[in-house]
Amino acid sequence: MIDPREDRFLPITPQLAFRVAVAGGVAVTIFALIFFRLWFLQVLSGDQFLATANDNRIRDVRVPAPRGDIVDRQGRTLVDNRISTAVVIEPEKLPPPGRERIALYRRLGKVLTMPPKKIRKEIKAQRAALPYSDVTLKDDVSQVVYTYIYERQTDFPGVKAQRVFLRRYPRKTLAAQLFGTVGEISPAELKQSKFRGVDQGTIVGKSGVEYTYDRYLRGKDGARRIYVDALGRTKNRGGEIQPDKGRQLRLSVDIDLQNAGEEAMTEAGVATRATLGAGKRGAFVALDPTNGEVLAMGSYPSFDPNIFAKPVPQNLFKKLGAEEYGAPLLNRATTATYPTGSTFKVITATAALESGLITPQTIVDDPGSVTFGDITFKNAGDAVNGPLNVVRALTVSSDVFFYKMGAQANGAGGDIIQNWAKRLGLGRRTGIDVPGEFKGLIPTPAWRNRLFKREETDRPWSIGDNVNFAVGQGDIQATPLQMAVAYSTVANGGRVVRPHIGLRVEDGAGRALQEIEPGAARRVKISQSTRSAVLEGIRGAANDPGGTSTDVFKGFGREILGKTGTAERGNQADQSWYVAYAPDARRPIVLAVTVEQGGFGAEAAAPAARYMLSEWFGLKKKFVVGISKTR
Repeated sequence: MIDPREDRFLPITPQLAFRVAVAGGVAVTIFALIFFRLWFLQVLSGDQFLATANDNRIRDVRVPAPRGDIVDRQGRTLVDNRISTAVVIEPEKLPPPGRERIALYRRLGKVLTMPPKKIRKEIKAQRAALPYSDVTLKDDVSQVVYTYIYERQTDFPGVKAQRVFLRRYPRKTLAAQLFGTVGEISPAELKQSKFRGVDQGTIVGKSGVEYTYDRYLRGKDGARRIYVDALGRTKNRGGEIQPDKGRQLRLSVDIDLQNAGEEAMTEAGVATRATLGAGKRGAFVALDPTNGEVLAMGSYPSFDPNIFAKPVPQNLFKKLGAEEYGAPLLNRATTATYPTGSTFKVITATAALESGLITPQTIVDDPGSVTFGDITFKNAGDAVNGPLNVVRALTVSSDVFFYKMGAQANGAGGDIIQNWAKRLGLGRRTGIDVPGEFKGLIPTPAWRNRLFKREETDRPWSIGDNVNFAVGQGDIQATPLQMAVAYSTVANGGRVVRPHIGLRVEDGAGRALQEIEPGAARRVKISQSTRSAVLEGIRGAANDPGGTSTDVFKGFGREILGKTGTAERGNQADQSWYVAYAPDARRPIVLAVTVEQGGFGAEAAAPAARYMLSEWFGLKKKFVVGISKTR
C-alpha cells in the first residue's frame, strides 16, 4: 500500500539547503545593518542631530565691532570713532503688506527725506544680502529725528533708532591721504585673500594705513541671536555676544611736524580752496634717515576723510578724483611722479665720483653754456661760474658742470648715472606700507630705443637725453618719497632705508602687542670721500655765499644741508623742489618738498622746508622766501 504523505513532500536536496542558508544569512545581515544604523543615528548621534536641528532654527546676526584708534608716535589721537544714531527697521515687526505698510513708508520717508519707493528697495536689497538682519535706512541722523521717532513709536512699528560707530578723523584734512578711508567691503574685495573670512556689510579700510593695517584695526564682530520657524520667519530674539574693538595702531608720524608741513604748504600757496577749487598742488615727506620712519607726509590739495564714514554721493566722489579739482584723493608724495630738477644733482655727483669720472678735486670750467651737437645748454639765469669742483658745483647748482657729467657718462657707456639712481632708490618702489606707490621712471638708452623701434617716440636715445637727465630734466619721473630715500642713503653712508609708517600694534591702554618690522634695508657702497664731498656741497648750498638756499636759511640757527630744484614740465610753470638733510645726534631728519608750478626751488619749496624744520627743532616758525634764480 502506498503512503500518500511521502508523495506530497519530496526530500530537500543539499543544493537547495545551501541556497536557503545563504538567503537567510543575507537577510539576517541586512537586518543587522539596518538595526545598527538606526541605533547609531538615534543613540550615538542623537545629540549631534539635535544640535543641528537647533542650528536650523537659530540665526546669529553680526554686531559690527568699532575699529581701533590710530595714534601718532607720542600717542596723540589721529583717528578714532564717534557714536552716532542710525534709523533701523526690524522687518518682522512691520505691518503686513498692504495699505498700512505703505502708509508707514510714507510717514517714515517724510522724516528721513527718503522716497517710499527707495525705502522698499533698500529693505529688499539688504534682506537679500543679509537675511534675518535689521535694515539700516539712514546713518548719522540728527537728535531731532531720533526724538521724533522715539516719541511716536505707535506710528512707526518696526522702526527704531540704534547706536552705531562711525569713523572719525578729528583733524579733518590733516594727512588725509596718509590715514586713508574706510567703506563697506565690496563684492570684489570679498574674494581677496586679504579679506578672507570677512562678512558682507563689514566696514574695511579702503586706502592708506586704514587699508594696510585693516586686519588689526577691524576688530572682532559680535553677534545677536534670533530664533526662526521652519519657514525662516523670526519668532524671537535671544542673547548678544559683545563685539571686541580693533587694536590701536601707533604711527611714526609726529602730528606737530605734520601740522607744520600743512601750514607751510598753505603759505606756499598749495592748499586747496574751501570748496574743492583749483589751487597749486604739491607734497612733502619727512624721514628719519637712520631707520626710514616717516615723520610726516602730506599731499595737496587734500580732503576731509570724515565724508567716507557714510556713503559718499557719486558726484562728490568723482570730484575728489577729478584732475580739474586737483585730484585730492591722490597721494602726491607716493603716487605722483615728476622731473626732479637740480635736486637730482646729488645723485649725478655720487655716480660721477663713485664711477671715477671725476674726483673731489677735479676742476671743470663753467663758462655759462656748453654745446653738444647743434644744441646749446645754458645755466639758469645765464649764470657764469668759472672753474669749480663738485663741491662748489653743488653749492651754486652749476648746470654746465652737470651737463658735462651727463655727456661724459654717456660716452663712458654702461648707464652710469641711471644705475646709481636705481641703487639709491629711484625707478623702483620703496616698499612703504601704504598702497598705490608708483615706481617712477629712470630713462635709459635701451628704454628710449625700444620706444623708437615701436614708433612710440620720434627719435632714439641721444647724448642730449643724458645731458638733460644729469640735471633732473627730461623723461625722469620720481616721487618726493623716492628723493627722500635717496638723500637718506647718502646721508647715512649707504643704507637704503625702507620707509614705513606703522610702528606697532597696541591694546586700548597703549601697551605694545606687536612691533611692526619694515623689512631689511638694502646697502650700497658709497666711499667716505664721495659722501663727504656731496654733503659738503649741499651744506654750502644752504649756508655759503652764492648757495641756492642761503637766503632762505640765513639766521636759522641749525646746520642744514639742502638742495634746491626747478623742474621744467612742458607748457606748465616750473615746479619748485627742495630736499634737505639736518644732521642731529637725537633727531636727524631728511625732508623732501615739491610745489607744482611753484617756480624756483628757493621761492616755494625751500621756505616750506624751513618752516617744517623750525617746528622739528623747536625754533620760531617763519616763512622766508629766497631770491635765488638758479635751479
